[in-house]
Amino acid sequence: MLVSFIVLYLLVSIAIGLYAATRVKNTADYAVAGRSLPLAVVIATTFATWFGSESVLGAPAKFVSDGLGGVVEDPFGAGMCLVLVGLFFARKLYLRNIITIGDYYRQRYGRVIEVVCSLIIIFSYLGWVGAQVTALGLVFTLLSQGALSMAWGMTIGTLVVLVYTLYGGMWSVALTDFVQMIVITVGLLAIAWFAADMAGGAGKVIEYAAREGKLHFWPTGGAKEWLFFIGAGITMMLGSIPQQDVFQRVMSSKDVTTAQRGPVIGGLLYIGFAFVPMFIVVAALMVMPEVRTLLADDPQKVLPRLVMDHMPVALQVAFFGALLSAIMSTASATLLAPSTTFVENILRNVKPGMSDVQTLKAMRISVLVFTFCVLAYAITMEGSSIYELVAGAYQVPLVGAFVPLAFGVYWKRATTQGALCSVVMGLGVWLLFVAIAPLHQAFPQQLAGVLAAMAGMVLGSLAPQWLADHKGHVHHYEGSAGA
Repeated sequence: MLVSFIVLYLLVSIAIGLYAATRVKNTADYAVAGRSLPLAVVIATTFATWFGSESVLGAPAKFVSDGLGGVVEDPFGAGMCLVLVGLFFARKLYLRNIITIGDYYRQRYGRVIEVVCSLIIIFSYLGWVGAQVTALGLVFTLLSQGALSMAWGMTIGTLVVLVYTLYGGMWSVALTDFVQMIVITVGLLAIAWFAADMAGGAGKVIEYAAREGKLHFWPTGGAKEWLFFIGAGITMMLGSIPQQDVFQRVMSSKDVTTAQRGPVIGGLLYIGFAFVPMFIVVAALMVMPEVRTLLADDPQKVLPRLVMDHMPVALQVAFFGALLSAIMSTASATLLAPSTTFVENILRNVKPGMSDVQTLKAMRISVLVFTFCVLAYAITMEGSSIYELVAGAYQVPLVGAFVPLAFGVYWKRATTQGALCSVVMGLGVWLLFVAIAPLHQAFPQQLAGVLAAMAGMVLGSLAPQWLADHKGHVHHYEGSAGA
């Protein structure tokens, strides 16, 4: 019965996505849903995109092992990213009437920075989409009682998401996200209610978490502990800002007010609701005698096993419906985002003059190709932590693409030379710290990279200006009109 309901749910999701595909008439419809989404849909698609496998499986597993301080990257950093986007970036970017975040880099700095930053953004999606594919494999393996291997589970789940994303683009993503947000909310709240009852009440679950030291958030050590805490916090808080999936939700809004409010409300809802699966896992620790074995094997299996072994079929359907909704909503968005970026900011530079029909066809082909690349990557990385796959993915745009975006928007003296120096120094220092163990053990590699990127932007922008001024030349700041 459980498998039958899940198959039915997957078919309904495909049907909704294919229905939405009938609205796609041009590139703007495919990439940003014709800039027509109302506030409720923007909130839903923002929340659903962020609420993925790491929220349901990864973060609770991390919480069980490291407590509240261990999940500073996600949900706290991830949710605050959306709030920051809504408060500081949405209005300025929406008014430019562009399709991808790469378009901004071109307008502000030129084509070289457009291509470089777009490649950074595309590369970063491998880890995030890979985490969703890994989670799909885990779900189908559990549902089939091991009859399906992880690799086959990944393949089947990925093909389901591919079907409606390939044809409907942002319209399919938006409508399926809206439905999936409802399923996520209702399903996980029902599971939490039942789990609390099994554990003797919500109060006892919270008391147990506090007694076990799981509710400590702030670092208790010295400067080194604080530095690594800050490094973890900014990884997704800032590293997610220059991402196409976030930008698509802003640009898909029907007006600038919706573009600002949607990410803020969606981010706050995400932070609050992310505590629900953590609560359920703590309840599982109290009622499952086999939990210690599961923690030693794979903490990500604690929540699914609680539902499958201790809850009625109706709640099993609710849980796996919510889990698949969370994974599929994130996977569809993160398959679409790098594909549109590739076509708009890489391919169009190689083949200028493409018509709208050719561009739309290229975007669909890119979705197909990127999907199979991610599937191969996920199968290769089988056994990796979902949480670490997601967190690691955001270090690349943090050190390579965030500073040029933020300084370009808010610093008039930022130049193309500064942006190039920022990218080179940010990535260079980050790679140096990654490669040398004593360095990244003493100082967080992502924090070192973003500080180097900021230094590169300032030095690269001001040094040529200072030299030109001292040679008696009149210097015009590059890109100041786009600030």
